[in-house]
Amino acid sequence: MLRTALQRLHAPSPSALRRLATAAAPGQQQQERPPAQGPLTGVRVLELGQLIAGPFCGQILGHFGADVVKIEPPSGDPLRIWRELDEDGTSPWYRSIARNKRSVTVDLRKPEGREVVRRLAREVDVVIENFRPGTMEKWGLGPDELKEDNPGLIMARISGYGQTGPLSDRGGFAAVCEGFGGFRYVNGFPNDEGKLAGAPVRPNLSIGDSLAGVNAALGVVLALFARGKGAAGERQGQTVDVALYESVLCSMMEGCIPAYDRCGVVRGPSGAGVTGIVPTSAFEAKDGYVIVGANGEGLYTRLMQKIGREDLLGPKYNSNAKRVARQKEIEAAITAWTLKHSVQDVILAMEEVRVPCGPVNSVKDIVEHPHVQARGMVEDVTVRSQGREWTVKMTNMSPILERGGATRWAGEDLGASTSEVLQGAGYSEAEIDKLRTDGII
Repeated sequence: MLRTALQRLHAPSPSALRRLATAAAPGQQQQERPPAQGPLTGVRVLELGQLIAGPFCGQILGHFGADVVKIEPPSGDPLRIWRELDEDGTSPWYRSIARNKRSVTVDLRKPEGREVVRRLAREVDVVIENFRPGTMEKWGLGPDELKEDNPGLIMARISGYGQTGPLSDRGGFAAVCEGFGGFRYVNGFPNDEGKLAGAPVRPNLSIGDSLAGVNAALGVVLALFARGKGAAGERQGQTVDVALYESVLCSMMEGCIPAYDRCGVVRGPSGAGVTGIVPTSAFEAKDGYVIVGANGEGLYTRLMQKIGREDLLGPKYNSNAKRVARQKEIEAAITAWTLKHSVQDVILAMEEVRVPCGPVNSVKDIVEHPHVQARGMVEDVTVRSQGREWTVKMTNMSPILERGGATRWAGEDLGASTSEVLQGAGYSEAEIDKLRTDGII
């Protein structure tokens, strides 16, 4: 139903179906473009965001069929040169997050560049931006301005603290917003009072950015669905307001607020386990770590029998609440057993007694694991750049749909689709040449 509605209501306009030129700017090379597939086929997206949160939203929409045009400054999205660089000087991470997108360079600091974006925004269904609140309005590209020419426009706005509220004008990075949203407080090791013992532990990833991107993509799809439910001829757009701290707070903090409200409990860090559930934790083996989850009565009984600790069964241990009170004793017994075995032997032993258990995998383990390979969750995607060709491994996307969703090409070279997209928006070759000469594109 949703796919049918989207394809019917968001089909490209006649101007968008104009035959497009394929010439890239000098020194740039376009990738092959297999046709889109998925429930968002026909949806047109203009991505103005940089780095992670906004582009991850665009990555999700593009994977499921949307036509995503990524606007970059002439210097490129900073993510192009973050962390490890490939042989062409571009980050493989960028090639992944910019998959299925067409790269267009526009200098938004100049009025002529903002006019280019305003013109492109007339023909799209969705605009994604993750600038500091007020920036788009300062440029004359806020929702009110863009909806004058495109009333059905959906604008996904990602920021640290949202578009409203006393902190809305603050810049927000994922690390700061993860702390503000409470996530960092529950990561680390507790002291005797259950509070943080030392600085919180940061997962070596930008979780807040990724969560915000997922929430923004969900908001876009909901807004598209709502737009499709309007009366005939109506295409009412709306703003999707996503805050990084709220993405953490609402997606990761589970029952912390209800528990605080009704019971006065301030959940703190819990080391390798989780508060109030025993045993569920990471345990050291001879050659690594394993995670064992045996918090059900039957699971716990079978675990203790397998490791030869029947002395930890009986009335003192026959409920989760009783085991929580004896957490240190139980976890010490499990660790004493796992330390005598390899990770693989622990996993096999737990499989025998049907106790959930798994390894703590590195990225190398994941790439090489036959189950991950069988599910197609790591794929080789061809990159064509500067007359050369190679492949880069990247994660597939979740969820897997029975029909639709694919990585069709890796992130393009900077500005590889500038001429194509601008010609599709009605710019003449002479106008494009002048924009390029003036440093606008």
